[in-house]
Amino acid sequence: MDLCNIGEIKALLSRHGFHFSKSMGQNFLIDPSIPEKITEMSHIDDGCGVLEIGPGIGCLTASLAMRAKKVIAVELDRALLPVLAETLKDFSNVSILSDNALKVDFPKLVSDNFNGLKPLVCANIPYNITSPLLSRLIDSKCFDAVTVMVQREVARRLCASPSTPDYGAFTIYVNFFTEPETLFDVPPDSFIPQPKVWSSVVRLKRRATPPAEIQNESLFFKIVKSSFAQRRKTLVNGLFAIFGDRFSKNEIADIVVSCGYSENIRGEALDIGGFAKISNFINGK
Repeated sequence: MDLCNIGEIKALLSRHGFHFSKSMGQNFLIDPSIPEKITEMSHIDDGCGVLEIGPGIGCLTASLAMRAKKVIAVELDRALLPVLAETLKDFSNVSILSDNALKVDFPKLVSDNFNGLKPLVCANIPYNITSPLLSRLIDSKCFDAVTVMVQREVARRLCASPSTPDYGAFTIYVNFFTEPETLFDVPPDSFIPQPKVWSSVVRLKRRATPPAEIQNESLFFKIVKSSFAQRRKTLVNGLFAIFGDRFSKNEIADIVVSCGYSENIRGEALDIGGFAKISNFINGK
């Protein structure tokens, strides 16, 4: 069965009485080159254990299974389970987990299923859960790399540079723990049904060490979040919003200047190293 052939897909779904769910953000690939390209650029081989989230009808899953030692696919929509049982019946190295990816214990899943294997994530994830899902995957600290298809605007946020419109707190969070890279873009007509936006495949490679030395990680991210809460505010005003009970505005301005920045600089102009410098200075106060 050609899992990217639109005619065969429609016949398969009709046979199982399946209907697309907008609330679950279901868009199935119909361009056969995309799954192969994703799998190849994810550097998957028989030494890898791969977690896939939202397998749909198994188009990408089948491509992963032909290279990886083991694939665990997490699917929330129970209506797709009999579909996947049919489409993936020839792959003994694939297991389907009926669960919500936002609730799965990823470290336990990896230790139970990928012992001795390089753990990776590779998925066309539902766009409506992109940020919380990426956060959970990164926070789990148990995957060497996460390769996912996301909305193109999200990919731009992940890979943005300081002082650009797409740069924000989430950019810094992702770049602190991983090295993000946009691999390629995917047009809307590569899916059924067609989404209204372009997509991009990004690869987040877990960092062995952070890109800057941080004395207090919690404080660092508190400062980052506050600095982007109101983008047009200066860094001094952003810091005063959370440290006003400890420092006067003039004292905060002195801290910013002592770290080598103008007191009129905005938080969006700082890179990770800059925020680390501010955070460590305040942590030492």
